[in-house]
Amino acid sequence: MIFFAKIIFKLGVFLRNPSLNKYLLFLKESDNWSVEELKRYQFEKLKKFLIFVNKYSPYYNKLFNEIGFNPLNLKDLGDIKIIPVIDKNILLNNISDIHSNFAFNKLFYSETSGTSGQTLKFFKNEEWDSHNRATIFRGYSWYGLKPWEKNGYFWGYNFSRFESIKTNILDSLQNRIRLFSYEEKKIIRFIKNIENASYLNGYSSMIYEIAKKKNTLKLKGNFNFKMIKGTSEKIYPSYQNEVLEAFGTKIISEYGSAETGVIAYECKSGNMHINVENVIVEVEKGEIIVTNLLSKSFPIIRYKLGDFIKLADDNFKCDCGRKHPVILDVLGRVGKKIIGKKSIYPSLTFYYVFKKLADRDINLNYQAIQNEKGKVTLKIEQNTSEYIKIIEDDLYTFFKDDVKFKIIFDSKIHDMNGKLKDFVTTIDN
Repeated sequence: MIFFAKIIFKLGVFLRNPSLNKYLLFLKESDNWSVEELKRYQFEKLKKFLIFVNKYSPYYNKLFNEIGFNPLNLKDLGDIKIIPVIDKNILLNNISDIHSNFAFNKLFYSETSGTSGQTLKFFKNEEWDSHNRATIFRGYSWYGLKPWEKNGYFWGYNFSRFESIKTNILDSLQNRIRLFSYEEKKIIRFIKNIENASYLNGYSSMIYEIAKKKNTLKLKGNFNFKMIKGTSEKIYPSYQNEVLEAFGTKIISEYGSAETGVIAYECKSGNMHINVENVIVEVEKGEIIVTNLLSKSFPIIRYKLGDFIKLADDNFKCDCGRKHPVILDVLGRVGKKIIGKKSIYPSLTFYYVFKKLADRDINLNYQAIQNEKGKVTLKIEQNTSEYIKIIEDDLYTFFKDDVKFKIIFDSKIHDMNGKLKDFVTTIDN
């Protein structure tokens, strides 16, 4: 089966992603570059990218003329800051003009998940798609893993009859076993089928839920996973103990989005290294701003992804030896606000409340829901009501009497309907 899967994979790469292998070889070489070499390459790639964008994207050609920016005069990476920051609304409102009018040989349709309430639909050129996949496979190589090896996949799909059949066929060809259900029979069958798999990947909250179910049911299994990768969601500290107990290894992180591509990948030393060959990462007031150097067909330049992050210092040295800069943590989403009786608070405040608890070895999974000004329902998955006084005291530290909390322990906070959101509000901010 593994030989057949390898052949199918290589044939798929040849037909769909012809530039992938060459770029993967390059990435494995640049994996060992110095900081100076990485910055030099990044600058050269940025300049070529902006020259292309200026020529072929009507939106950016007009913008560059308006702000008096000529990519040919780019002197260093910092010069990019003259270009205005954009967000998803700007992309949505200017889709046609942002798209390049260059005649690409091959384009792939893509769309964001729409978890922010807005689905963005755009086209990726072959280089963008292939080189982003190569970045993922470089990350796999850090764990001694080949992409065609048998894997378990936690992700949703269209449940129409045709799409379901199509997905099952594609999964079979990719040596993939998919699960997107909490039905006990399906979970038991899935756990049995992944015994000889090499890796698991998908929504981190689903990986956690399945691990918890396995531990609760005391299901047996002989697992030897090289990697368990969580994507699209934050990996809470409380996930790791369950996953370690169930499968013998922790969840590692792949951080990115459909429009930015993979931004960072976690190494064996536990640090998320930024893929500087593909992206430029800036941080302003704690918020990440991303330029995707591969996005020629639909340029993503100085894009506010909507996350707060924490970068390691420039002198930080990872034990793995890589010189790529490190993202220490993805703190939370930007935008939604907690509305108190008198004041407004960023939803990120919940991160600090529960981090303070975690620092005292109280690791909790939570979801906060607000439907009324000054009132929040706080659902906590664990049945740990003995900590209620500590939780209430920490909440008071941040909110005082401005927000009244209803705390519900032993709650179900994820129902398989897409990504897990730690804060949900129906109040118009």
